[in-house]
Amino acid sequence: MRVRKAVFPVAGLGTRLLPATKAVAKEMLPIIDTPLIQFAVGEAVAAGCDTLVFVTNRHKHSIADHFDRSHELESRLAEAGKRDLLDVLDRILPAHVSCVFVTQRDPLGLGHAVLCAQPVIGDEPFAVLLPDDLLLASGPPVLAQMIEAAERVGASALVAVEQVPRDQVSRYGIADVEATSDRAARIRRVVEKPAVEDAPGDLAIVGRYLFDAGIFSLLAETRPGVGGEIQLTDAIAALIDRDPVFAYRFEGRRYDCGSRAGVVQATLDLAMASADTRAVLSTFFARNRGEFET
Repeated sequence: MRVRKAVFPVAGLGTRLLPATKAVAKEMLPIIDTPLIQFAVGEAVAAGCDTLVFVTNRHKHSIADHFDRSHELESRLAEAGKRDLLDVLDRILPAHVSCVFVTQRDPLGLGHAVLCAQPVIGDEPFAVLLPDDLLLASGPPVLAQMIEAAERVGASALVAVEQVPRDQVSRYGIADVEATSDRAARIRRVVEKPAVEDAPGDLAIVGRYLFDAGIFSLLAETRPGVGGEIQLTDAIAALIDRDPVFAYRFEGRRYDCGSRAGVVQATLDLAMASADTRAVLSTFFARNRGEFET
């Protein structure tokens, strides 16, 4: 599966992180000094993607600004001899990678956002990455793992899954999979946000997907569900009846950065991974040890 194009649905309002997201796109919220969207883009580029499709709304300009050149800033940094900071800006988007911005005119759900990308994707296989699911791996990036797994099992569609506590299954689409010792398992069915007693398991579909272009015809036929939204999970359920769809249990850690707790966890873990910020945390915890022990 040669995946060159990646879709980033970024039209959401990020209401779980208000008031920070009132004027700032949630995808631009930083984990220390790196916006969430940058992590997702880095993952896609490392997996071989060279065309990035951002499905946004008419009010979000900061994401486009982030990936555009800032000639005034670059000129001032050059005049000041700050080569290290110029290198930071150069790494935001490699020269061979292009960005395409598509407007989702109406908030009709994740499935509709993916469908909006169809004119850019055409008939190629593609990835979908939800930036507020920050997935970090010590080895190959999660999307690269998924592409390798899709090639190995011959999947036309593959979704990332993570085991979640049973009392949290109602927050996710849940995959019922065939038993296997492999990280990739064929999906028998998916259930969107089931009640605990109705859930077919505890494998939650999280924010990474691989599809061939056949998903678009199914999305076009998908009827709006709760809230008048077109659910991507419903199209996946229809695809299961036609083609093999696989779940992939990725190697790495997921942070739900659409929530305050996830942002804090990601910030702390990444701070501990860097020498300068680790020293700050060590001092903080040493000074407040008593409060953490009570």
